Amino acid sequence: MKRFYAGLFSVFGLLMLSCSTLDNDAVEVSQRALKLDFDISVLRDGVKLEDENGASTKASGDSATSVSNMLATMDVSIPFALIGIETQSRDLIIDNILVSSGSNGKYQTILDGGLLEIQDPLLFSAYYPHVSNVLYENSNESYSIPYELSDTEAGPLVSKTVERSFNLLNTLPLEFSHITNDIGFCICDVTSIPQLQGLIHLRKLVATHVASAGVYVNDILLSKGIWNYQGYYRDVTVFEGDAPVGVGREGKQYVGKDALVNSKESSHRFYAVPDQIEMGVQYVEVHFDVDGFSIGSEEYLPMKDQVLKYMIYGLLPGNTMIPGKQYTFHIGLDLSSLYHPIDFSASVSGWETKIYESNKDF
Repeated sequence: MKRFYAGLFSVFGLLMLSCSTLDNDAVEVSQRALKLDFDISVLRDGVKLEDENGASTKASGDSATSVSNMLATMDVSIPFALIGIETQSRDLIIDNILVSSGSNGKYQTILDGGLLEIQDPLLFSAYYPHVSNVLYENSNESYSIPYELSDTEAGPLVSKTVERSFNLLNTLPLEFSHITNDIGFCICDVTSIPQLQGLIHLRKLVATHVASAGVYVNDILLSKGIWNYQGYYRDVTVFEGDAPVGVGREGKQYVGKDALVNSKESSHRFYAVPDQIEMGVQYVEVHFDVDGFSIGSEEYLPMKDQVLKYMIYGLLPGNTMIPGKQYTFHIGLDLSSLYHPIDFSASVSGWETKIYESNKDF
């Protein structure tokens, strides 16, 4: 019996030793894990935006706030990606790591604690939203992001490059900038003949041949990138419904999804990949109805399903859409064009009937 109890105690002792050893290993592993927080800002023209109350539009690692007149924001429920290369060797150390937010709404990730052994600083770059199949080119220190339509609709962002050493790192500051275009429209009736004013009903507005996917190549060393391929085009139905069009400049309204609205924030806007404008390719198609009217003894019947096309070519500098720009296209409808030829690039009653660029970063 003594030998039996001794055997039990020996086995019990081995089990305790084994558990103790496992606990120590677990502690060692946890100590080698590197918790990384993020301090996030979304920039415009290289500075932090201000909201209407003068507050900074910092996400502070939590959530990006809505910005006055800025419709593009960073949704912290959508993960971003982190990339890091060694400053000397240019080797890829952090390879497209997905960074998501926790239940507290803060972006955070856990890195391998072995990275603390790297003595040289790393160059960190990030982009939003995270996508798969990102390719890093060691020869030119750049990575290519293949954005699909669903990614573009999130409003892609890319951060400035940040140099940091791991042994001094617990919070990584990231300043993101927009790399797509934010597109919207406003419209009014510019008919100069009083008897013809206020008769137009907008039924549909379509932006055609909108670049909505492509590959963005970001140079980590230069901290800037370029769209080198637009791989998918679509027609975007911005508005569909029945809305009376206001008269003159004071009657101008923004185009919503199924109504005309008074503010840009309430309008229906969408993201587009910056593209080169080609003659006869990109245009805005406006469908509208006209109420019946009379001039003198002449009676005119209502007209349905009228269509006007506004070409984009020649309206933007260099026929190029600049990344990060917010474009609002202004359209003036003139009923004279239904009865007499009219040059839509001319001014009518002090209002530009052509489409023009608002030239704002977002």
